[in-house]
Amino acid sequence: MARETPAAASAAKDSELYTELYRRMRLIRRFEDEVQRLFQQGLVHGTTHLYSGQEAGAVGVCSVLDGDDDRVAATYRGHGAALALGVSPEGLMAELLGRATGVCQGRSGSMNVIDLEHKLMGCFSIVGGSIAAATGMALALKRKGGVAVAFFGDGTANQGYFPECLNFARVFDLPVVYVCENNRYGEFTPFEQVTGGKIIDRPLTLGIHAETIDGNDVWTVRETAAAAVERARKGEGPQFIESLTYRFVGHSRSDPGAYRAPGELDEWRKRDPLTVTRNGLGERYGITADALDKVDEDVEREMAAVVEAASNAPFPQPERAREFKDG
Repeated sequence: MARETPAAASAAKDSELYTELYRRMRLIRRFEDEVQRLFQQGLVHGTTHLYSGQEAGAVGVCSVLDGDDDRVAATYRGHGAALALGVSPEGLMAELLGRATGVCQGRSGSMNVIDLEHKLMGCFSIVGGSIAAATGMALALKRKGGVAVAFFGDGTANQGYFPECLNFARVFDLPVVYVCENNRYGEFTPFEQVTGGKIIDRPLTLGIHAETIDGNDVWTVRETAAAAVERARKGEGPQFIESLTYRFVGHSRSDPGAYRAPGELDEWRKRDPLTVTRNGLGERYGITADALDKVDEDVEREMAAVVEAASNAPFPQPERAREFKDG
């Protein structure tokens, strides 16, 4: 029997890895579909900000965080990052439904989920809050060898947190990776209308290593993130990634996205990260459409079980709420 060559072994390993990343991306998409459906039925209270269309970003970045002390700070659009890090889909769905089995016992809602067991130091409802949290965490992690990652949107580039935290991180060479998910809109406004110059020029001016990438290509995201995390871990200071992507849904529950130019969404759907990944798996590794359809079917079954279990979970009891308050 012929021995498998190193190149073949590497390709097989990559094939398995990226098939798993595709599964995570599909899970995020279907999770968000179900969140929207349950929200419209009045079962998810407050508001929601869906990650549909941006899945390659969180999945690609989080897949390279292998240090025990690594931490992630996400935004109010944080379901994608949570699931990419391995947070239980059932626990996350139960959290959004306000159930006691949720990852925060049903008390965080959609925008403020925390799961330290899976490196998620928090999702932050304040615009720019994730940058401040990750910068502070990086200060603590500098002695431990961990890396902090901040996800944030293009609108954050115009908040005071942005220059202050990037400057602080640069001065003290903190192990932090800033990931700007530029989805073209700050709520309802095209970012070009409110942002002077290029976002990428701002970290570059501070001497921070910065790159702009295709955020819908999970291979590009993962490879760029791996190099950035390695540099930060080796003591080369903060890193910056501008991930160009697009959300397929409105900003939040009350936004139908009517401000988009005609045909814009259709053009971006041609670069759907799920489609890009499916095509890449076939072209790079010869994975068939039937095999990927089976992955999709497995995710469908998983999500059906997730929704059923979360919907049937109990609500928190008042006496437990008092215990929680008293610590």
